[in-house]
Formats: sequence, C-alpha cells, structure tokens
Amino acid sequence: MLKVESIQNGIVIDHITAGKGMEIYRLLDLEASSQSVALLQNVKSRKYGTKDLIKIEGTTVPSRLDILGYLDDKISLIYIQNGTVDKKVHPVPPKELKNVIRCQNPRCITSIETDCDHIFRMSSSGKYRCIYCNQEIHMKSQSYTDKCAMVRR
Repeated sequence: MLKVESIQNGIVIDHITAGKGMEIYRLLDLEASSQSVALLQNVKSRKYGTKDLIKIEGTTVPSRLDILGYLDDKISLIYIQNGTVDKKVHPVPPKELKNVIRCQNPRCITSIETDCDHIFRMSSSGKYRCIYCNQEIHMKSQSYTDKCAMVRR
C-alpha cells in the first residue's frame, strides 16, 4: 500500500470522483504551482467506493477554487494548519462563472469579440446562462474538462 505523508499546512481537495483528479489538477493549473502537490487516484473510500484526492502543501491557496462547486457537488475542501484540520468546506456552485467556460452559441458576441469576458450567471432554475445571449449550458453529463472549456487569457 502506498503511503503519502500528511501535510502540515495546506489544502486537501477530497472526494473527487474517481478518475477525475488529473482533470481537476489541470483545471486548477497546479502544474504551474511551486508548492508540493500530491495527486492520489482511486483511493479506497467507505462513502464512495473509490475517490481521487489532491494534497497541496503550503499557504498559497490556488486560484479558481470556486469552480469546484460547479464541477462536482461531492468535493470537499479541507484546510490544514499546523497538522490539524482547521476547517472543512463543501464548495457550492458559484453564482457567476467568469472566463471558465465558453458560450457555444455561434451568434454570441463572445464568438466574435476575442477580448470579451465569457460570463455565465446562475438562473433561478439553477442553470447557467450566458449574460450576452442567454444561452443555457447543460452540465450534468459532461466531463470536468468539457464543463470547463477553459478560457485562457
């Protein structure tokens, strides 16, 4: 059995759907991080059978953690300080996604204007809509990478 040391200070992204940890790793751009990062895949879980998790050692919080609530409602963020759990958070889908996904409507202004921010807001029905053309995105059946047709700037 593989043994990974516990972290003293940092964040654990836990309960990632098994096999999806690498997608989260890429979407959060953790390969560019100067902090120690451990990605564990297909870890045994009493609750889910198997899961992935990511341990990030250090005090710098990765940007875009807000997208985790959009990606997977099972994910937990565990903040570690001095070797103990400081707090555990279940991220909720953000009310707005900015430059996370692309509008698929070919007539949308974002398809023409390359400098235009891609902004989606959650509607009262709990679905995201483009603020420019009102195009609704369907996300339940998509992979993480498909959900986040990331807008690189």
